[in-house]
Amino acid sequence: MNWKFWEKKKQTEVKPKSAVREWWDAILFAVVAATLIRWLIMEAYTIPTPSMENSMLVGDFLFVSKFHYGTRTPRTPLQIPLTHQKIWFTEIPSYVDWVQLPYFRLPGFSKVKRGDVVVFNIPPKDLNEGKDFPVDLKTNYIKRCVAASGDVIEIKDKQVYINGEAQENPADMQFSYLVTARDEINQRNLDNLKLDPDDYNYLGRPENDKAVYQMFITKAKAEELKTLPYVLSVNDDYRTSEGVDYRIFPGVKYTPWNGDNYGPLTIPKEGMTIPVNDSTMTIYSSVIRNYDFNNDVKIDSGRLVIDGKELKEYTFKQNYYFMMGDNRHNSLDSRYWGFVPEDHIVGKGFFIWLSIDKYASFFNKIRWKRFLKSVD
Repeated sequence: MNWKFWEKKKQTEVKPKSAVREWWDAILFAVVAATLIRWLIMEAYTIPTPSMENSMLVGDFLFVSKFHYGTRTPRTPLQIPLTHQKIWFTEIPSYVDWVQLPYFRLPGFSKVKRGDVVVFNIPPKDLNEGKDFPVDLKTNYIKRCVAASGDVIEIKDKQVYINGEAQENPADMQFSYLVTARDEINQRNLDNLKLDPDDYNYLGRPENDKAVYQMFITKAKAEELKTLPYVLSVNDDYRTSEGVDYRIFPGVKYTPWNGDNYGPLTIPKEGMTIPVNDSTMTIYSSVIRNYDFNNDVKIDSGRLVIDGKELKEYTFKQNYYFMMGDNRHNSLDSRYWGFVPEDHIVGKGFFIWLSIDKYASFFNKIRWKRFLKSVD
């Protein structure tokens, strides 16, 4: 028995943390917190190409909401935190794919809807440096959802129709025009028109007194160009709407389409059943083989065999979406590579927190009017 319980116990001396340990704890906490925020709530992205102009501009920095559609649980857990495909500033992969977890999405408070600006992992291998990246590490694209699962999309003379109804077009949507000028347009005039090198291509001189440009501009800008004394004509780019474009998805005999005249095409929906025949398999074979959670798939001459069993009908296992850029003739989108599977959806464009114009002078680099602008 301890008869000296009233005596104070000798206090254990606690050694203070070293400066190195304090820095290490702070960095570790910051990395863990940033990783959780990036995974669960919001992630920062930049706009590298003009495919969404004028809705999104090259040099826009935006936050993408993960919680709108629900956060995806990690598919590739063995990865360096806060990286994507490669370790920063190197060509070294930032992950190993020894472990791949099944797809699961936490509950969100909305579904992907027509008109949403969506960030997603681009599905085709050839748009991922020709590599079979895990789904969550494929290259990120941003486009507008123009058709949701179960919709029938058709484009007639540039106008998008969904289920037979013409859709409202995004504000300041751009198309390709052929602009003929009396001479090459000098840089000062191009600057006054607020056209940067991403907005035009000089095509050359068909005649001595004519210079031809391809310009990706709005209808309003096209009308403005028509009023200029040095511009001879502004016409729709006939090359986008004439004939069959064999780059168009799915690029088969049943789909003699181009970028301006497309469809009708039904977007696959979870639970939707289609008959198995030559026509349906030529359109949906890539979905069934590559994205719909099937393993042993064989498709030949309109026949579908999965896990050794021939099917006469096929039922889709997840939802798909059709994405297009607002810069309609300068966008590599679903018209060219197909549907976006639901498990490839990253999040919804939320707001722009910074915008830098790479072509502007030093003092005009920042587009202040776009600061904290919502994405719509």
